[in-house]
Amino acid sequence: MITPPRAVIFDFGGVIWNMGRAAARALEATHGLPAGSLHATLYGGDAWRLVERGRGDRDAWLAGAHRALEQLAGRRLPPLHAEWRALQAPIHPNIEVVRALRPRHRTGILSNADATLRERLTNVVGIADLFDDIVCSAEVGLAKPEPEIYALACDRLGFSPGACVFVDDHEANVAAATDAGLRAILYWVDRGDDLRAQLATVGVVVSPS
Repeated sequence: MITPPRAVIFDFGGVIWNMGRAAARALEATHGLPAGSLHATLYGGDAWRLVERGRGDRDAWLAGAHRALEQLAGRRLPPLHAEWRALQAPIHPNIEVVRALRPRHRTGILSNADATLRERLTNVVGIADLFDDIVCSAEVGLAKPEPEIYALACDRLGFSPGACVFVDDHEANVAAATDAGLRAILYWVDRGDDLRAQLATVGVVVSPS
């Protein structure tokens, strides 16, 4: 017998928070930078892999990412990573989906993030109370797609992986969640995905808002 979904676990960046990829491309074009360089310099190196597991210095990571961007440009640049973040915003339709899931389903966050995630959820987006649990990679010393972090997220919500659904915007993380026994959804805000409809395909019926 297939276990009905009892909990839905969401990635933060890309699912709850729009990372502004179009804005990043515009900034890169304006400053003559290679496409994808804002994301790559911030999240593509060893410094980020330490920070996201709670073992690196956040300020040093940000400073290093800016230096790497200037090296690509061959000149001094304004703080483009900060400008990019200022152009990002919550994905309000998905937040309404989370709200509509409760209390019938338990809800959680599972995010590869630095240690500021809880503060952002509480004071920037103001939605920390919509989640029964928040698994931040920097707090637990694990990161997606490591299988242990999926098991941890399910356990902290009180359900087996088979009773949990996971939503992420990275294919590798979705595949790893599936391998860990969860039902998983690949959501891309930039292609106009309808999260409510996607959840229905795995048996999660979201009440009308």
